[in-house]
Amino acid sequence: MNEQRKLRVAVYPGSFDPVTKGHMDIIQRASRQFDRLIVAVLNNLSKKPLFTVDERKELLTQVTGHLPNVEIDSFRDLLVNYMDYKQADVIVRGIRSVTDFEYELQLASTNHKLNSEVETIFMMTHPKYSYLSSSVVKEIASFHGDVSDLVPPEVERAMREKFKEKLGPN
Repeated sequence: MNEQRKLRVAVYPGSFDPVTKGHMDIIQRASRQFDRLIVAVLNNLSKKPLFTVDERKELLTQVTGHLPNVEIDSFRDLLVNYMDYKQADVIVRGIRSVTDFEYELQLASTNHKLNSEVETIFMMTHPKYSYLSSSVVKEIASFHGDVSDLVPPEVERAMREKFKEKLGPN
């Protein structure tokens, strides 16, 4: 039999504003588990973004360039509709804490209700990033604090420039 194996395609959705080393941990590990990993930037209307969707996509492209099976994209739709469009069957979600798990479980159950073909997998972030969130990084950077251990160098530079524009020099 010459059955063609179906490619395993996963989507890692998020706002990535900005992408942190915690996000990168999940991206790198998930890229080893799937044939193709789509990192999908969403525009969360309930958050006030520091970077535009295009800027976030560009930063993600820069920091994932060494991962050949990672694709950067964005979407404005229900995640399950985007999954159909991309012919993806797995959603990847990073978990830092029990609080994250409760929220993510609710989302996973909702997505499963909308499309029972879509599975969600949860990946625990590395313990050294368990406290890390984009909001914390933005707050530190807004006061010109050192975020070099929290984000990739490209993101640190972009944040420094962005806050210089918004707030002026230190």
